[in-house]
Amino acid sequence: MAEYADGYWWSKDGLRLHYRDYPGPSDRPAVLCIPGLIRNARDFERLAPHLAKDRRVIVLELRGRGESAYAKDPMTYVPLTYLQDIEALLIDQQLEKIIAIGTSLGGLLTMLLAATDHGRLAGAVLNDIGPAIEADGIARIRTYVGKAQNWPTWLHAARALAETNAAAFPDYRLDDWLVMAKRRARLTPGGRIVPDYDMKIAEPFRLPGGESGVDLWPALDALKDVPTLLIRGERSDVLSCATFEKMQRRLAKATAITLPRIGHAPTLDEPDSVAAIDQLIARVG
Repeated sequence: MAEYADGYWWSKDGLRLHYRDYPGPSDRPAVLCIPGLIRNARDFERLAPHLAKDRRVIVLELRGRGESAYAKDPMTYVPLTYLQDIEALLIDQQLEKIIAIGTSLGGLLTMLLAATDHGRLAGAVLNDIGPAIEADGIARIRTYVGKAQNWPTWLHAARALAETNAAAFPDYRLDDWLVMAKRRARLTPGGRIVPDYDMKIAEPFRLPGGESGVDLWPALDALKDVPTLLIRGERSDVLSCATFEKMQRRLAKATAITLPRIGHAPTLDEPDSVAAIDQLIARVG
């Protein structure tokens, strides 16, 4: 029996979007997991069943990723539309209170959700992201997002990931890269392995200012009275030490951990990450 059920909801512009629904006790706030820019529900394939022992867990896939439909207009691949899609899911599933766990872009959306729908958040996890994004990280991400690639085998895909991500995960072995490859890519009917997202998500991201465009510090401040966990990879080129420390000073209810020898972004499979997330959820109740 599957540990999750596949669920679907509809966006305002008519896209059929997908989520994984891990059943759990319904008398507590559900956990909503939001993946990063080119990620999908498989990013949480280890963490989600662990958390579902205590409560319901929903892992969504943003438009253009995984089993969610690709947008007809690539200019809808922007945070405002993603936020509207998430709100539609929350209404569809009647989720009055949630704990949001957001990786990278998912963390930005968690901050925006706090600013626009503050009463719904019972807790939050921001994984290697903050209101200020480092220029070096943005430049690196722009080198590969939306770049069409394909590989003949999972081993080739894993080795390609190792070549581009070795600095972020210097201790990874081949088995680790294979796990990452199977999370990020999919097998086509033609037998090739390709990234599991719409290449057109890069179009608005590549526009001047497309990576942000707004001051997100007020959105972070909306989490002041929300139990929050801040996670940073020690080798991150997206979230600087200075920004991470400033975030901690602004959020009185936040706890923070730095994961050694990891860059952008931690997988949340790390024992320290799991333990810290467990502690946050225990605080929320």
